Amino acid sequence: MERLTHINEKGYAKMMDVTEKEESLREAVARGSVYMKKETIRAVIEGKIKKGDVLSVAQVGGIMGAKSTSVIIPMCHNINIYGADLEFNIDKENCKIDIIATVKTYGVTGVEMEALTAVSIAALTIYDMCKAIDKEMVISDIHLVKKTGGKSGDFYFRDLSSKC
Repeated sequence: MERLTHINEKGYAKMMDVTEKEESLREAVARGSVYMKKETIRAVIEGKIKKGDVLSVAQVGGIMGAKSTSVIIPMCHNINIYGADLEFNIDKENCKIDIIATVKTYGVTGVEMEALTAVSIAALTIYDMCKAIDKEMVISDIHLVKKTGGKSGDFYFRDLSSKC
């Protein structure tokens, strides 16, 4: 059986040693959604949320989340992020805001967790900004869309929800 990379000889958790890994350009894209009431979507669009511009604050929150990943996820390495951006798509028909985060680095470990954290923190920021008028918002569908670079190669999400 192959040995787990984050377990030491005594069976305790450890941070993986990446000193022997090759540096490469790495990129990860993650996405997620925040479902809300029609009135909440309208308030976001019209700038009527009392805490301020929801998507601007969520943009900054998502970037801060990407930069803070190693502080809040126990086995993540502290890495240099060379780029982080978020995109928000308001879907009025389905009463949701879709969030897409793209994170890039050049280094020995990937940025999948940073992209996923960026989406998660942006979604939580949207919730926080809008909760005074809508406590029934649902954060869902957070997943890795793609990752490029590194020894394991590229990954592209395949929607297997209809398959078990």
